[in-house]
Amino acid sequence: MTAPPKDSAPPSEGTDAQVIEASWRHPDRFGAVFDRYFASIHRYVHLRLGESAADDLAAETFLRAFRSRDRFDLTCSSARPWLYGIASNLVAEHHRGEARRYRALARSAHAVEIASHDERVIQRVSAAVMQPRLAAGLARLSAGDRDVLLLVACAQLSYEEVAEALGIPQGTVGSRLNRARKKLRKIIGPAGEAL
Repeated sequence: MTAPPKDSAPPSEGTDAQVIEASWRHPDRFGAVFDRYFASIHRYVHLRLGESAADDLAAETFLRAFRSRDRFDLTCSSARPWLYGIASNLVAEHHRGEARRYRALARSAHAVEIASHDERVIQRVSAAVMQPRLAAGLARLSAGDRDVLLLVACAQLSYEEVAEALGIPQGTVGSRLNRARKKLRKIIGPAGEAL
């Protein structure tokens, strides 16, 4: 018995690069990339911009990825950094609103009720429930420093993945992250949690 041809493999099998390459001929196969990463991209956008923007921007992330899938670097086995880069660019387009939101959160001192353990963990970095000083600190960071910090803290990307997502050198990731942490520590003071 011979193995089935490569094109007949189920769309969810293989590396992201293999799935994306197959989607060039069979566009419906891109759905596997959506299935693998939509929830994490949605969570990242939600943490950055809030619930109201998350659905639209997460969907827009995958629409842009689908439309540019022919330009995906097939030497990268994972689409994760690429997708976070697209999402970060979309967030940057909404940067003014994000900064206004952080400033508003900084003025707001009320706490949001958190139901589950997972939500309590996410609470530490969620813009919707951040301590006012942390929100104020995030609003004061440059867009580049904020993107690096939140990709590491919220999306849990490695330095290499952040560098790939933002199209910057790994050393720049490290220096931006260090600078962002120092600025936030200065703003938050000794009572703030370590970032």
